Amino acid sequence: MATVRVIDIIERVEDILLDDSVRWPRLELQNWINEAYTAIILSRPDASSTNDTFTCAAGTRQNIQTAFPGALRLLDVIRNVAETSSKKAIRLCPRPQLDDQIPGWHDKPASVDLQYYVYDPRDPLDFFVYPPAQDTAQLEILYTQLPGAHAMTESQLDPANNATDVILLSDTYMTPIIDWVLYRAYSKDSEHPANEGRAGAFYQAFNAVLGTKTASDAATMPRE
Repeated sequence: MATVRVIDIIERVEDILLDDSVRWPRLELQNWINEAYTAIILSRPDASSTNDTFTCAAGTRQNIQTAFPGALRLLDVIRNVAETSSKKAIRLCPRPQLDDQIPGWHDKPASVDLQYYVYDPRDPLDFFVYPPAQDTAQLEILYTQLPGAHAMTESQLDPANNATDVILLSDTYMTPIIDWVLYRAYSKDSEHPANEGRAGAFYQAFNAVLGTKTASDAATMPRE
């Protein structure tokens, strides 16, 4: 749960820019905070992951945006959760394996108990299930979604007014959010050689922090 406020980010950015909503209006900074969320999620889809119940469409092909319009990418399918199901786990299976071992698997009898799912990262919103699903089948899934956007007024963004709106990602992403906003701010004045260099430095810092977090998470994740 985030505790860092949007105005905390803005104050830190303005301290570095030596600006007080003159050259870089706070509404502009807010827009770049919103941009930062998308940039972070493109690199770290788990930054805005959600666990929820997905009700299947009849058949093998499923699309997560039918239930969750803000979804960006499927991360995992965990288990059956329909009341009439066995509640068993569902496992990832390569599509060629199903194609070879169960030809015509798309036309098999439908069930509420699903055993396997097939996923291709090139088609991030769709997945297939086997056996074909009844329309009462339900799955627990993990997916990444758009976190939304801030739409505060100039008055609300004034730190003196002490607005309580917090950032829409975990506090651990505070630094790359600041780096992204500074990258965009200095890019606005990139016709000045010094600012062009500063923009590039903050963009590199943004990517470096996300890369370090990715490596750290990989090193400390639970293992079998």
